[in-house]
Amino acid sequence: MRVLAVGDVVGKTGRRMVAKRVPGLVSEEGVDLVVVNAENAAGGNGLTHEVMDELLSAQVDVLTSGNHVFDKREVFEFIDDVPVLLRPLNLPAGTPGHGYVVVCKADLPVAVVNLSGRAFMPFHYDDPFAAVDAVLASIKNEVSVVIVDFHAETTSEKMALAWYLDARISLLFGTHTHVQTADEQIFPQGMAYITDLGMTGPRDSVIGVKAPLVIHKMRTQLPTRFETATGPGQFGALLVDIDNDTGKAVAVRRILEYENA
Repeated sequence: MRVLAVGDVVGKTGRRMVAKRVPGLVSEEGVDLVVVNAENAAGGNGLTHEVMDELLSAQVDVLTSGNHVFDKREVFEFIDDVPVLLRPLNLPAGTPGHGYVVVCKADLPVAVVNLSGRAFMPFHYDDPFAAVDAVLASIKNEVSVVIVDFHAETTSEKMALAWYLDARISLLFGTHTHVQTADEQIFPQGMAYITDLGMTGPRDSVIGVKAPLVIHKMRTQLPTRFETATGPGQFGALLVDIDNDTGKAVAVRRILEYENA
């Protein structure tokens, strides 16, 4: 099966890039499953029902998230009712929403798991290693393909979890930093990996925010209200081929495309 994983969608420009590129890639590349990180899709922070529907209508199958998933309070009204909208699995017990989902694609059951790192993150998350262990134990007889979105700040934490999970999952991709890394690879036991998918959003920005505002804050250290940038977009993603029988990755290709002004 072929999986398309799309990096953090930021604002209206990011949604436009998803609508512009995902259906075409599904058709041209024979993609079976599309996973998109959508925690910044509504105005740069959070997610609304309307924005969720817009993304799902662009042939997206599963929406993952991270520390901004609850920024729009509207999400509490529907997150429990949408299994393909994920929040980090390792949030405290009783948190609304779902940390993983099993979907059927290309006649295969596929598990998508959403995790958050702990280093330099704003919340006190539970141990992601233990959380994913529990899920893998519960689904080991149900699925052969497992995909993990690890929403984390540091490269070292992402790579540590990757080495921990090699041989047990098919794909681990990092999100959160909005800067794509050039380390796409297949680990020794068959797991595809990239430290960060990068951003799908406004090209001329500081990770999605209007650059002058970020510069002002960094130069003055004064409180600054950030605004999502507009203009030409960029599209950050990863294409991965996974063997249906073994669940191991056999090919991986990084995508980073820019719109002209």
